[in-house]
Amino acid sequence: MRRFLLVSSVLAGLLPGTLDAQVNARVSSAAQEEAQVFVSALQAISRLHQGAFADSTLWANALEGLIDSLDDPYAAVFDPAEVEQFEETNTGDYAGIGIQITPLNEVVTVTGVFRGTPADRAGLQVGDIVVGVDSMDARDWTTDEVSDHVRGPVGTDVQVVVERPGYSAPISFPITRATVHIPAVSADQLDDGILYVGMDRVARDAAAELDAVLQANPDVPGVVLDLRQNPGGYLDESLMLADLFLTPGQRLASTKSRAPGETSGYREESWDARVPARLPDVPIVVLVDEFTASAAEILAGALQDYDRALVVGQRTFGKGVVQSVLELPYGRRLRLTTGSWYTPLGRSLHRRRDASGRPLAERVDSLPTIVTDGGRELVAAGGIFPDLEVQDDTLTLRERELLVFAAEQGVPLPLRVAEFAFAQAQELGAAGADPTLRDGAFEGFIEELRQSGVPEDFLGDEEIRSYLAWRTRWRIADRMDRLGVAATVRMERDRVLAEAVALLRASASQSELFAAAGASAGRTSLEEIGSAAERFGSTAGSGARRPD
Repeated sequence: MRRFLLVSSVLAGLLPGTLDAQVNARVSSAAQEEAQVFVSALQAISRLHQGAFADSTLWANALEGLIDSLDDPYAAVFDPAEVEQFEETNTGDYAGIGIQITPLNEVVTVTGVFRGTPADRAGLQVGDIVVGVDSMDARDWTTDEVSDHVRGPVGTDVQVVVERPGYSAPISFPITRATVHIPAVSADQLDDGILYVGMDRVARDAAAELDAVLQANPDVPGVVLDLRQNPGGYLDESLMLADLFLTPGQRLASTKSRAPGETSGYREESWDARVPARLPDVPIVVLVDEFTASAAEILAGALQDYDRALVVGQRTFGKGVVQSVLELPYGRRLRLTTGSWYTPLGRSLHRRRDASGRPLAERVDSLPTIVTDGGRELVAAGGIFPDLEVQDDTLTLRERELLVFAAEQGVPLPLRVAEFAFAQAQELGAAGADPTLRDGAFEGFIEELRQSGVPEDFLGDEEIRSYLAWRTRWRIADRMDRLGVAATVRMERDRVLAEAVALLRASASQSELFAAAGASAGRTSLEEIGSAAERFGSTAGSGARRPD
């Protein structure tokens, strides 16, 4: 019902009491006439159309039509449930107890307990199996059902009952729900000291999280900042992130947006760095791909403009516009495009798309360019073009055949990998051992796949066995929170990350890094990485994880 009130406001408040005099005064008489026509038509349809549509349906459809008419692929109206999901995605905050749950071995298992949360303080542990919530038996529940009952308003209580290995009876934990924050930044050093930083979104507190990581690692020889598959987030947060790397006074970004309440005219704003640069003499590589967008592009673009980082990977999404999210009545929100943003050198990286979000045809060689102070030529439109383009590794034909077979036959291969890796991580952690893949354990995993219906034609193939061993080694290290080890394993097949690390190993400064990138263009450095990666292991695909 709120969405009607939005339309009413836009239509000059023809329904009594929906518009204040200030807004009414700005609406032309012609617009008011059209608004009256619209409302009269809607009332006639409501009274007479044979479809007998409910008023709420007509107003909702009218709002959808209004949004569609904007030809803005980013415009949307969120209902209260969507608002909650939007807030969680962009802030990392939600009301719950602070656990991550995953369906493993057909039971809902706690696979993560966030530090300092109600669940952590209450004593829940990784490996606990959720069997009850309050007075309800949860043994047959899905992760969504458990999540729906565990979450709730901040300050309310929930009773979580778990089965724990070594205990003969279920254990009950009374927990008071609170606001839980999921970090956007994860980091660890590789075996040679290079700092690997992953950032999956530009959420609230992302800059503070990254600042803490950088200040805790002052002596690293190089930094990899992985922004691949980062869809962006908050503009102000992206500015604070860029500020961590640039010199006070340097431009971070600028915007040109519609002046509120004006039918024409725009306002321009810009922001400059203010804090001392962190790790000013340490070479940096930023990783990007076609899913790097929005606020993540602002960060990468600023570092690229000032020759502060080498950008490696693939051309980014190209979202050079700013959305404002406005509150509407009854818990709804309106998101619409209100302006454009520009890099410090004035690049608009926006890539034009149709209403469905598909890129429009273009000639890349006709796009404008600019030159940095360091003499590097950058494309000035259509997304960030990497300084060194490296394509992601792809599955082999044989590996694709395995995945297609598993999907067609209903064998949940990613889930089986996750279950095996979780069990191994638990055993290794309890023994105080480092992440590894033991031969006997791997053969047991292969036997489990055989029992699940995977034929020997696949399981006896050395190519397939190598692929499965890689996935499980990666997953084990990931489950043990050994990000550096997991990244090392990933480099066996992650060409982009492997190239970045090889270049940093060969460079003592940013200028040397640019020179090394120029010399290495067109080659892959997997061979240089493989020997180190063979010692370690961890993750790939899994069942759905839910934070609660």
